[in-house]
Amino acid sequence: MEAPANPANVAFVKYGEFAKLDIRVAKIISAEKVEGAQKLYRLRVSLGTEERTLAAGIAPWYPDPAALVGKSIAMIINLEPRTVRGIVSQGMLLAASENNDQKVVLLTVDGDVAPGSKVR
Repeated sequence: MEAPANPANVAFVKYGEFAKLDIRVAKIISAEKVEGAQKLYRLRVSLGTEERTLAAGIAPWYPDPAALVGKSIAMIINLEPRTVRGIVSQGMLLAASENNDQKVVLLTVDGDVAPGSKVR
């Protein structure tokens, strides 16, 4: 069997490694700027059965944190917690970026899907 083409020259991972990631739909229930940080927001998200806090460096692309409230986003929920500027971040939101982060856009859900739904 011939190896697949790799025009983007990316490092391939085995499916088993990817399958370890638990990606869920999370609904943003609050968002606030972190004092003293230019890029950082403290987000509170609902996963349906629980709420979590995320530290997200998205302020330059989303200047109004209130506009984030109510958005349903894709989130990795099984990352080890990490402390960022005193905030224990309990997961990672997913976003797309262009031109070395000149443009960053959250990966949102198209349609009405319950928080906590698994992304496949």
